[in-house]
Amino acid sequence: MAALCLCMICVLLAGCGRARTEIILTTDFKDGEVFRIEKTSCYLPEIMVYLVNSENRYDEIFGEQIFAVPIGDHTVGDAYKETILARIAQIKVMNLLAKNYDLTLTKEEEALVEEAADTYFQSLNADEVSLMNVNTATIRQLYYEFALANKLYHTITEAVQPEISDDEARAVSVKSILIKTYSMTNSGTRIEFTQQQRDEALDRAMDALAKIHAGTDFDIVAADYNEDSESAYSFGRGVMPNAFEEAAFNLDNGEVSEIISTEYGYHIIMCTSSFDRDETDANKAVILKKRQQEEFNIIYDQYVQTLTSNLNKPLWDSISYEKSPGVSTTSFFEVYDRYFLNKI
Repeated sequence: MAALCLCMICVLLAGCGRARTEIILTTDFKDGEVFRIEKTSCYLPEIMVYLVNSENRYDEIFGEQIFAVPIGDHTVGDAYKETILARIAQIKVMNLLAKNYDLTLTKEEEALVEEAADTYFQSLNADEVSLMNVNTATIRQLYYEFALANKLYHTITEAVQPEISDDEARAVSVKSILIKTYSMTNSGTRIEFTQQQRDEALDRAMDALAKIHAGTDFDIVAADYNEDSESAYSFGRGVMPNAFEEAAFNLDNGEVSEIISTEYGYHIIMCTSSFDRDETDANKAVILKKRQQEEFNIIYDQYVQTLTSNLNKPLWDSISYEKSPGVSTTSFFEVYDRYFLNKI
């Protein structure tokens, strides 16, 4: 995208951080055309639907001031606007890629698009329709592209069904005691302990371990010493800090570790289950989704590299959403989920 850097967009798109596209400079944009990928265009009303619904939703959660928070030389609002551009570009690319798989929506799915679009459009008041400059056709197009992109993702990922062994997915359950080596200020700033404070924390950890070795129940010691908000964890590999994980995965049932040091402090771990069947099965599902996502990323990245794209930068830079009391719509994405979640 001309001075869009689809390369910048691809950093933001899920799975396409390695992709690059040829960037073409052009001035032959149609009225209201924000960007073009190959022969597929995105127009201003599409951007406004995303922008208005997203910002209104975030305003409800965090307050309008969230978008003025500075990030370097820009603001949260600036960064979020770029994220919206990236998201729409990804949907457009996925719709182009869907043609390579001969994917379209079924008549039933198209009917859902019609229903969803009518539901959302009927929820809009005159001010919202005017500000976003939308009609039912625009909403139908957006929902159609959403649904087809979702269908493409499932088509690609559902074909990936690797064998995942119990050993690879093994999850353990432990109880732990943490003696922290840092403190937190009221504003959320982390302050590392001095060496003297670290030595005192280690002494407390050694006292706790000595009591366990002397026969005091682990839970009783944990009640007196643990500074973590939790004392029991179940997890697979790649979740906990390396030293904690290595110790936990080498314990037998009922066995207690020595003192383990991580960036959080000093830990004492007791294994309650060296093989948690339920957690292992759940972890297999997590690993499967990760493998499927990786496979999709590879295919997507390779495809993005074949595309050319253009950004109408003056128009893009001019886009903003000035808040208005009569414009409060937030349900665009929720309506889509209501009709399509788990249905494609």
